[in-house]
Formats: sequence, C-alpha cells, structure tokens
Amino acid sequence: MMDREKRWTGDEVRPLRLERIDERLHRYRLAQPPLEKRMVQSLERYGQVSPVVICLHEEEPVLIDGFKRLHAARSLKGMTSLAARRLDVDEQGAKAAIYNLNRIGGRVLELEESWIVHALVREDGLSQVEAAQLLGRHKSWVNRRLAMLERLCESAREELRLGLLTPALARQLTRLPRGNQSEALQTTRECSLTSRELSGVVDLLLASSTQEQTAFVLSDPRQALRQSGEGYVHHWDPRLSTAGNRVAKRLALLLDGLAKMQSWLRYQGRGQLQACDREALESGFERLVHEAHLTAEASGDFVKELRLP
Repeated sequence: MMDREKRWTGDEVRPLRLERIDERLHRYRLAQPPLEKRMVQSLERYGQVSPVVICLHEEEPVLIDGFKRLHAARSLKGMTSLAARRLDVDEQGAKAAIYNLNRIGGRVLELEESWIVHALVREDGLSQVEAAQLLGRHKSWVNRRLAMLERLCESAREELRLGLLTPALARQLTRLPRGNQSEALQTTRECSLTSRELSGVVDLLLASSTQEQTAFVLSDPRQALRQSGEGYVHHWDPRLSTAGNRVAKRLALLLDGLAKMQSWLRYQGRGQLQACDREALESGFERLVHEAHLTAEASGDFVKELRLP
C-alpha cells in the first residue's frame, strides 16, 4: 500500500473502495442471510453508521469487522466505498480481533468462536494457553471450542455449520466416539431431543454393555431415559422367559459395573486416592478379586454347559 496508507493511524477513518477490501477472514463468520438483508435496508435508509475495521496485510486492507456491511454495500447500486478504520495487528491478532470486537453484545456465535480457536491453535501453532491469553479467555474455554470441531463426526460438523445442530447438542455428541455419533445424531434429529435429553442418552450409550441395549436407547430414547433410573437400561428380551430376563438384567448390571470399575482402575483411579482411602478400600478390593475369580470359574463352567448339544 502507499506510504500515506502505511501512516494510517488507528483513530483515523478513511474511505476504502469496495473492490480493494480483502475478505479472506470471512471464513470465521457464519453467513446469516436475514441479518444481511436487514443491513441492506439499513444502508439504504441511513447510510453507513459506523466504520468497518481493517488491518494491513502485505500492503492490502484485510477486513476484520463489517462483513455484512461490505456484502450489503456491494449489492447496492451507486455505493462504491466504505468508511474504514485500521487496527495495527498481525494475522493472529486479526483473528482474535474478530472475536474481541464482537464478543460484547454476544454477536459471536459459538461455532464462529470454534473456527477462530481452531485457526489459532491448529493453523498458527499457538498453544491453548497462548490462544486463551490472546482471546482473553481461560484455557478450558479454548479446549471446549476445539472439541466442538475436532471431536465431532463430519455429518455433525456440517449440520452445525448449516445451523441445523445447536452447539449445546454438539457438545453432548462430542462425548461419544466419532464412529458412534452419526446414529446418535440421527436419533436426536428424528426425536427432536433437547440437549438435556441428549445428555442422558449419551450417558446411557456410554454405559451400554450390549448391542441390544445400544439399539434400544437409539430406537426409543425417551423410554430408555424413563426406564434407566440411575443410568442402566434393561431391555426386556421377548426371546427369554421371565427368569431368563432376570438373569439377563443381573448380567448386564454386573458387566456395566465391571466395565466402569476397569475404566476407573486403568485410566483414572489410583492417583486420585489419599492414604486414608487406600487403607479403607483394601479389604473391599481383596474381596472383589476373590469374588471375581469365583464368578469367572462358575461362568466358565456355565458357558461349557450352554454349549453342550
């Protein structure tokens, strides 16, 4: 850009021709046609009320704030320029400014926040702590925004981008493995589940120990939630007698408890305990080892019996 424009101060407002404005950062804002239509009407009636915000990148003006105003201006005959003010920021600072200039008043959607965080961390190489500092947020906030995109399956990401899936629902889906999210997404859509209902459904899916349980939760989620109580879903199997269903229920409860205990022991548990906990729990775990061994032996014998012709 010209030397004169390099001396452009932040307080100075200048006209910029529409064709000169680079909108490469538009990918971090979600298109909202109704709002853009209202902006066209506003420009026609009142003109430009506030300047757009740009930064200079390789001597060219790159738009940071004012995308709806730019699109509206380009649709109006006779409008050839917009008043603009400059921010002296680099590319990372420009992305952060998209968020910071719009966070007051809640004008940044959660998906837009996720796009910005993803760009800063995955494209620009910032740590989550550095991105958090740049955006004036906590690291946990950055982590949640990253998860919004990276832990979602492709179909869920697309529905989120199109506005067909709310961020609240998307957050619940991220708790599931990506390979299991499409079925849960379909159930959510077909049954119009709320985020609270989906939270319960995800809990049940994560606790399900058989394909039958999973299928029941997905086919009738509200019935599964009513039936679950503390999270366990018993699906009455018409192939079994009353006694058989009782055994199946006990078996599923046992497997569910064992799976949770195994996960706790392998991935979470030991480092969380204090010295007083270890002494008090020792006898219980000794009994678990003993009972599990006896149950495994008896189950092995029963499986052999079941396989007899």
